[in-house]
Amino acid sequence: MSYHSFSLVPGLYDDMFSDRFKQIDNMFSRLTGEKPISDLPSYDLIQKNENNYQLIINTAGYKEEDLDILVHNNKLTVTGKYKENINNKDNYNGCIKGLKKYFSLSFNLDNRIKVKQAKIILGLLTLDFEYEIPEQEKPRKVEIINEKK
Repeated sequence: MSYHSFSLVPGLYDDMFSDRFKQIDNMFSRLTGEKPISDLPSYDLIQKNENNYQLIINTAGYKEEDLDILVHNNKLTVTGKYKENINNKDNYNGCIKGLKKYFSLSFNLDNRIKVKQAKIILGLLTLDFEYEIPEQEKPRKVEIINEKK
């Protein structure tokens, strides 16, 4: 299982070093026993405004019933378990399968971050978050009084 804080690491897969990065990632993964980063689906974190964020995860090939989203103890975990269609197995005879059968992404959330909704459209899982700041923790301007003597 891979853990990430809410300040997410950008993907390094679309540049000229992507193959070298994947090789180094796989080497360190074998040494540490951790799952390679390159095996995880790509994702983006977008700040919509001051209090709202959106996490978009590439879940192409996964159906709604193949995905689980769990929030527990300020940790968001998104897992995907691809179920191969047995009836179509003959269609893939002799082909290379590129879809991952399983993934698990975990993100540590501040206790003020609430998951509002999740939806899947065209292979992209979108989670909407709201960063709730209690009124007593919001900045407050203190007015200066000019007293004339």
